[in-house]
Amino acid sequence: MDLPKEFLKQLSNKKMQTLYPKNKMGKILFKLPIYLWRLGLGPIVGKILMIITHTGRKSGTPRQTMVEYHSMNGIKYVVAAFGVQTQWYRNILANPQVTIQTSDGTEQMTAVRVTHDEELMAVVELFLRRDPPLMKWYLDSMDIQPNRDAIIANKDNIIFIRFDPTNSPTPRGLDVDLAWIWPLLMLWGFIRRLFRRKK
Repeated sequence: MDLPKEFLKQLSNKKMQTLYPKNKMGKILFKLPIYLWRLGLGPIVGKILMIITHTGRKSGTPRQTMVEYHSMNGIKYVVAAFGVQTQWYRNILANPQVTIQTSDGTEQMTAVRVTHDEELMAVVELFLRRDPPLMKWYLDSMDIQPNRDAIIANKDNIIFIRFDPTNSPTPRGLDVDLAWIWPLLMLWGFIRRLFRRKK
């Protein structure tokens, strides 16, 4: 049995929105990919994943989320895959001024929900081309067929976010504060190899 494929098959049979982490451990696991950026791997992972730094609607402090993004005509888009329960989405509803970080660098943005029919259809088609399994799972979770009539009829439940450049103040982006680990690992590897040669 191909365990990874079997696991993914079982996972895709569940509604995406039910997988949103609600306990502390789940939230910690959900945020683990952020460490890739802190380790200095942003130029690599930033080709696919985006760090969004938003402001907590209750705490008022910067919060980070890493999500998949795709670009169209120079504009970056993400989907709030877990719907209105998504904390980062609720935060940007309260304060849409965000900082995003991708392989293009750090950018100050205003997060705007996509509501215009033509733009929404173009973005859905973009995500269906770039990541068919994930987008199909997202739509299937809401019993929405991947066609224009169904998508427009259910547009209130489909949450895509567009990022527009802004000169307004935005929260500080995520620092690469763990890059020091790499030279330390190299030093440890060198010392270990040195001791092995002496034995």
